[in-house]
Amino acid sequence: MKISVCGKGGSGKSTVVALLAKAARQRELSVVVVDSDESNSSLFRMLGFDHPPAPLLEMVGGKASLKEKMKSSDILSRTQLSVDDLPIGHLQRKDHLSLVSIGKILQSLEGCACPMGVLSREFLKKLWLPEKTIAIIDMEAGIEHFGRGIDQFIDKVLLVVEPSYESMVMASKIRDLAAGIQKEVVVVLNKMPSEQIRTKVESALKQSRLEVIGTVPEDPEVFEAGLEGRQLEWGKALDAAADILDRLIIQQ
Repeated sequence: MKISVCGKGGSGKSTVVALLAKAARQRELSVVVVDSDESNSSLFRMLGFDHPPAPLLEMVGGKASLKEKMKSSDILSRTQLSVDDLPIGHLQRKDHLSLVSIGKILQSLEGCACPMGVLSREFLKKLWLPEKTIAIIDMEAGIEHFGRGIDQFIDKVLLVVEPSYESMVMASKIRDLAAGIQKEVVVVLNKMPSEQIRTKVESALKQSRLEVIGTVPEDPEVFEAGLEGRQLEWGKALDAAADILDRLIIQQ
């Protein structure tokens, strides 16, 4: 099962990815986390790794080499891939948790991130998962990944919504874009300051034909871990993530 986690920038996508990954390990599932967000650089720390894996973009020769291959439907040479096929250095792994990074924007005037989108699409298309393994993909913020066709090769779209007008508008756009490729969208609420606000947001989403399957509660452990740049530990947010993961698996 491949789950994409998407939403507005700053909504908490990467935090939700890390929470779900830890909850999946508690369920004795193997987890492949694919970091497809070219700007956020903190995911590896939240997962408990000392450093990120080398980007897959380097494995295929960098942007310059990849641009030459963008007209082809086949970028990676194999028709099917598992994480075990990746070269040493391009995979971080411990305790049945694997982390793969597509690539990051590292300097000014680097150009567009389109090659990274192409690589994300081809990698997810060819990624083979053994039994009792899930992939959780931290998508880039916004909606461009739908235009690049990355979401064609996932099984479930998990949308993170925060209490803002912009986040609600984006939720409706993502619902429509996902429907265009026959993908179901379910919602997780994050950063809700009160039960009253949570109820109001959930009601608005219901009117937009979006199902809320859980809420990530305010958790001092998550805040402190983010502030200190360290791995997330068990707390209220992880309990909620376990329930959300169960809903995703049951629905599948």
